[in-house]
Amino acid sequence: MFIDNFYTVKDSRILISKQQASDFAKQIADDFNPIHDPDSKYFCVPGDLLFSLILEKYGLSQQMTFTFSGMVGDDVPLHFPEPEGNEFSITDDNDKQYLRVEHQGETSTNKELITEFTKNYVAFSGTNFPDVIVPLMKEHGVMINPDRPLVIYDSMSIDLETVDIQHPSLEPAGTSLKVQGKKAIAFLEFVVKSEEKMIGTGRKKLALRGLRDYDQGRVEKMVDYYNERKINLAP
Repeated sequence: MFIDNFYTVKDSRILISKQQASDFAKQIADDFNPIHDPDSKYFCVPGDLLFSLILEKYGLSQQMTFTFSGMVGDDVPLHFPEPEGNEFSITDDNDKQYLRVEHQGETSTNKELITEFTKNYVAFSGTNFPDVIVPLMKEHGVMINPDRPLVIYDSMSIDLETVDIQHPSLEPAGTSLKVQGKKAIAFLEFVVKSEEKMIGTGRKKLALRGLRDYDQGRVEKMVDYYNERKINLAP
C-alpha cells in the first residue's frame, strides 16, 4: 500500500522512525505541526499514520472507534495483535497502550477501497490547523500556548451503513468547541459518501491544552509561522 515506506517490520513488531513519521506528516497528511519534526523535543508519530496502519492490517469495518492513550516515539516496537472479539489495543514491549480500537459490523479488506478511504480521511484530518482550530478559538475567545501549542488527537469514530463503497469521499459537517478552564475539546464532524451518496458519518475529537485569552496578534504569528513551514518544508 501507499504507506509501506512509512514504517518497518522487525521481529514481528512495527517500528516508525522519526524521519518516516515526518515524511508521512508532510507528504501524505499535509501536516506541518513541529511535533512531527525529527529534531523536535516533543516528537511523536502522527495519529493518522497509526490510523492508516490499522486500516491496512485489519480492514475497514462499519463501526470503528479509535482512542489514543499515548504518544508514540521514535522506533518504538509496536504490537499489532491478532484480532479477537470487537476490541484490541496497540502496545509496546512493556505493554504500554497507545491506541485502542473497537469495531463492529461487516469488514472490508479491499485494498483499493482501503487506500482511497485512508487518503480521503487523512486529507480531511490534516486540515485541523489553522483551518479549523483557529476559527473555533476566535469564536470562544481562547487560544493555545503559542510557545508550545498542544493540540492532541484524542479519538475518532466512524459509522457506516455499508462497507460496499465505491469511490469514497469525506466532507466536513460541522465543528464545535467545549471549553473547560485551560482545557478544551474540539469536535470535527464529517460525512462519508460513496459515489456522492451519503452512507455514513464520523467524528474526530481533539484535546486542547494550556489555553489562555485570545490574542489576535499572537494567533496571526502562529498561523504565519505554520504557513512559512508549509512553504519551506513541503515536498
